[in-house]
Amino acid sequence: MSNTEFDPAAVARRIAENDAADLFVLDVRNEDDYEEWRIDGSTNVPIYDELLEYDYSTLEGHLDELPKDTEIAVVCVAGITSARAAEFLREHGFDAKSVDKGMNGWGRVHRQYDVDAADGIVQIVRPGTGCVSYLAHDGEEAVVVDPSQYVDQYLNAADERDLEIVGVADSHAHADHVSGARRLAGELDVPYYLHGDDAGDLEDVTELADGETISVGDRDLEVLHTPGHTPGSVSFRFGDALLSGDTLFLRSVGRPDLEDSSEDAVREAASRLFDSLERLTALEDETVVLPGHFSDESIRPLATELGDLRAETTNELLSYVEDDDEEAFVETIVESLADEPANYNEIKQINWGREQPGGDVEALELGPNNCAAN
Repeated sequence: MSNTEFDPAAVARRIAENDAADLFVLDVRNEDDYEEWRIDGSTNVPIYDELLEYDYSTLEGHLDELPKDTEIAVVCVAGITSARAAEFLREHGFDAKSVDKGMNGWGRVHRQYDVDAADGIVQIVRPGTGCVSYLAHDGEEAVVVDPSQYVDQYLNAADERDLEIVGVADSHAHADHVSGARRLAGELDVPYYLHGDDAGDLEDVTELADGETISVGDRDLEVLHTPGHTPGSVSFRFGDALLSGDTLFLRSVGRPDLEDSSEDAVREAASRLFDSLERLTALEDETVVLPGHFSDESIRPLATELGDLRAETTNELLSYVEDDDEEAFVETIVESLADEPANYNEIKQINWGREQPGGDVEALELGPNNCAAN
């Protein structure tokens, strides 16, 4: 990393550790791209096309709006035009650096958190995509849940804690990111766990069933079949921890339309999701909810006790479950579905084993997280 570049992981660390007051993030991409997906707290000056032509006139016109006493991290798509902008800013007295590999690099950042509220849980967050994965561990053993395709993140996290990974699981067949579970399990020669209803054409899967357990040291990771987001969606209990996958988020629930988007199918899946949420919300108030995705929640690690989640008013869909109002729950979901995750059909085919990753597979999953129902 040169002294004119910011490591995307360093930008994520400073934002997560509330050190962003001394960092100004300037996004020079086009406005539409910025509005679709951006670094929280960044400022957009849409000059991407001008920078391609080495035209700095608009940037020069904004110099008075930029801080002279704060580091500036300039970000674009892949780090090319941002490097031009950062050099121009340095020539005008600003402490500016380009974010290495731009938003492409931002989407690959992972951050680790030991969850103090849930013994034996490490949470691994991708701030650029909203994806969350986990190590559940006891003694010297660990099981990885919902890993990304960047499997070294999990190997390193286990090595740092002197843990042996003895299994890898997906809570469901993902639509927003390419799962690294099969690759990680294959490299380590350990079981790959997935519910049969989500297994597609995959081979060498150890199929999960409701009520089964996966041994982790002297503890068990308990399987709860919680369909709705997908037919084979599961949640995992590990002591007081609930790894809720894409069934229950802190501010929403998993959308039920990514298998079949016809209205009748969505209504049926939403009804199954309602039943699954009833099951999860019947757990003890002290249960620590650890979701598989987040949107703009700033707490880290991303964890809330179920009792507190019930008491809050930020999850409208969960309130319908609490009120036993299935009709309102289903209607709200049907009326509020957003755009599907980018490239989700191709990603699903890869995760079902029906297509082989090809080309720039990393680029498939870059973009906003759209797995929530509202």
